[in-house]
Amino acid sequence: MALSLYDASVANYLQTLGAVSGFLDRALSHFEENNIDPEAIVETRLASDMLPFRFQIISVVQHSRGAIEGVQQGVFNPPSFKTPFNFAGLQAHVTQAREALSAWTPEAVNALAGRDVVFALGERKLPFTAEGFLMSFSLPNFYFHATTAYDILRTNGVPLGKRDFLGRLKMKT
Repeated sequence: MALSLYDASVANYLQTLGAVSGFLDRALSHFEENNIDPEAIVETRLASDMLPFRFQIISVVQHSRGAIEGVQQGVFNPPSFKTPFNFAGLQAHVTQAREALSAWTPEAVNALAGRDVVFALGERKLPFTAEGFLMSFSLPNFYFHATTAYDILRTNGVPLGKRDFLGRLKMKT
């Protein structure tokens, strides 16, 4: 069986977005149980030169939903550093991304194969094919930001484990 563009991208985005949604819910429960304001985590960073939790979640959405939409449109722009979300807004942003990606059919995503897509960062333009963009740029960024968001929660006391990051596995039925 050949691995399709849909299987390599959207199916993986949905698995990890489900996990992100789950660990955001788990974090909120932890905060409520311990009388911690969830808004305190939104601007938390792992290191002073890293972007905050808010940006990590925004980037997870941009490098999943935004990546597929970028391939469809032929241009991908990075997320804004200044998008103002509170904790509930970040949860909703992930939910909306999952809903949007769930609407894509394998046929529609697979039809994007071979398209040109440009990563546009100001005056810089990096040309890719759809496959090259998704596999060498979007997916690595997606996993980096999902991992960083997970790590910020873990280092701030949220009881998460590896299973929380993996999400729902694609088991043989």
